[in-house]
Formats: sequence, C-alpha cells, structure tokens
Amino acid sequence: MNGEIERWLGDAPGKPERDAVMSALDALYRNGPTREAAREAQARLKQTFANLKPRVVWYDWIDGSSVGRVFFAASTTGLVAVDFGVSERTFLSHVRAQTGAEAKRAPDRLGAIAKQLREYFAGRRTTFDIPLDLRLMRDFQRRVLLAALEIPHGQVTTYHEIARRIGRPKASRAVGQALGHNPMPIVIPCHRVLGSDGSLHGYGAGQGIKTKAWLLKLEGAKLA
Repeated sequence: MNGEIERWLGDAPGKPERDAVMSALDALYRNGPTREAAREAQARLKQTFANLKPRVVWYDWIDGSSVGRVFFAASTTGLVAVDFGVSERTFLSHVRAQTGAEAKRAPDRLGAIAKQLREYFAGRRTTFDIPLDLRLMRDFQRRVLLAALEIPHGQVTTYHEIARRIGRPKASRAVGQALGHNPMPIVIPCHRVLGSDGSLHGYGAGQGIKTKAWLLKLEGAKLA
C-alpha cells in the first residue's frame, strides 16, 4: 500500500510534503484508523505545510528596462517571483496568492537582485547568481523549471527536450503548462524553450510572444 501511495505522490509538492504524508499515514497504519490518530496526522500535515510557507517576503523593482518596470520578490530562502507588464498591486496580489505572505518593499535587502537584473537588460550578464525558493512548487513543475534553468544564455531547446530530460518524454504539453506558470521569468529562462518546429509559442509575461522574441534577440539566440 505504501508503495502505491509513494508513486501517487510523485507529482505532489516536494520531499518535505511527501515525507510528512508518509509519516502521517505510517502513524495511522500503526495505531489503527482511530479518531485520535487521524487528528494527529492532520495536525502533523498542517504544521508541515505551514512551515514551508515564507513568513516574510520582501519586494522591489527596477525601472528603465526594455520591458518596462520589473518587479521581484524574495523570501529569506530566495527569490519567489519576478514579473513585468503588470501593476504593483497585481504583482503583490500574485505574490500573496503564491506564498500566503504580505510582501514589504525593502530595496536595501534586495540590491543584489536588482543589480543583476539591470546588468542582464544592459547585456552585461549571461547568468544569474540568485538563490531560488522553490519549496511551494509541485514536484513536476520544480523539475521542469530546474531543467529550464540549465539552458545556456543564447541557446534554445524544445518542450519535448525538456520533457525528455526530466524523464517524462510524453509530457511535452504538461511541460508547456508548467513553463507557462513560471513565477520567475527571465531568471528561470522559460523564454528559451520553443516548439518542436522552432516556433515561439506562448509566453506568460510582458507582451507575450513579442517579449519572448525580444529576450531571445537580446541574448543573441539563433532561431531556425
């Protein structure tokens, strides 16, 4: 039974959540399906998920980029969001929905991120050295985004290739959906992923495909 549950949890959120679920189920199996055991399991799961949510999130923005104002937010663990082409209110609403935390503006804390983003848009940076907070993502999306993170500056790949890299060769469509919900565009370069025929397909940030094409041009990517 546990083996079946572990396979079912394969696309659930990351290892801490899976461990918490398995621990709670073990307690139920060990003690029997009593009301007390169920309450204990529920409490354990609630605490695990609560611990994963950032207690503090800070945000700031940079101006002057070719895509307009770029917002970004980070927890004590790392970057949680990047967006542009949206209002400050919309960005903060997205961050709150994603993390459960109210973001506070803190330019002094996020100066390193701002500097790297400015350098990227100025064509002086090809990689980012920014810690990422991926704890609240489902396992499949995390694997997709980490695979996208490995695409070098100036190069492109396909949705099918990403699916193959993560061991899910038939999941190209699901890969596209995961990239479409990338909470950290540019830093996690989902714009470098194309259709199998070399077409740009969709892009969830800025002005969509127009922005995707501009970012690839900025990076000097050669398209078929």
